[in-house]
Amino acid sequence: MRRILIPLVMVSMLALGGCATDKRKDDLTTTLNAYASEVRWGDFNGALNFIDPKEREAHPIPALEMARYQQYKVSEYDEGNGPTPNGEFEVKQVVKINLVNVHTQQERTVTDHQTWRYNQESKHWYLESGLPDISGNP
Repeated sequence: MRRILIPLVMVSMLALGGCATDKRKDDLTTTLNAYASEVRWGDFNGALNFIDPKEREAHPIPALEMARYQQYKVSEYDEGNGPTPNGEFEVKQVVKINLVNVHTQQERTVTDHQTWRYNQESKHWYLESGLPDISGNP
């Protein structure tokens, strides 16, 4: 009986571990899609909610900088090859965002190097790299 029970328990534990990984991957996909939707619609205030609340509190974005986001409309959001794992609880993603200045109608592209980290306590993916830099500074 023991010969059957031990392998059965081991297989069960491995299967449960795989379920946690699958859930984390599904959560990542959901989070990245929701964040992309916020940015595509130009809702940068909503996009702030994807940054870890502790980080937002420690490093608030000045009102002037948030107002700058309102000067642009997003015309394209291209995730390229999608997220690349960087360890078990972190992914990186390079996104090209086309912005149109609402005052001049000039379009430009910014490259957003995103870093996403999984918080094991809250069971959420958070954007560590912050909102895209639209200042035009290299």
